[in-house]
Amino acid sequence: MMTLRDLIAELDLEVIVGEDELDKPIEGGYCSDLLSFVMSRSAKNYVWITLQSHPNIVAVASLVDLAAVIVTEGVQIEQETLDKAKREKAVILRSQDTSYEIAGQLYQLGVKSHV
Repeated sequence: MMTLRDLIAELDLEVIVGEDELDKPIEGGYCSDLLSFVMSRSAKNYVWITLQSHPNIVAVASLVDLAAVIVTEGVQIEQETLDKAKREKAVILRSQDTSYEIAGQLYQLGVKSHV
């Protein structure tokens, strides 16, 4: 099973928060900017692809027990979000690629949605 560490190496992702949590397994992925959809359609150990950067992404990641949040297009992440992620041991990764590109790359690596 792929881990976050493997995914970071494959997709050249930047680790923003959560350097100590990179051995988490990845069981699937979900792409959306609607928090309610992520809460109802993703699952534990999924990676979530989004453009969102506000503190509520950490709340959703913790609620669902996501492996990581991948923020795309090089979006700057709010300091309040970073602080909250550190407190809750959430992993936030960043890519310069679009959400579409990251989702396609995840799919090619065999990371799919099973919900």
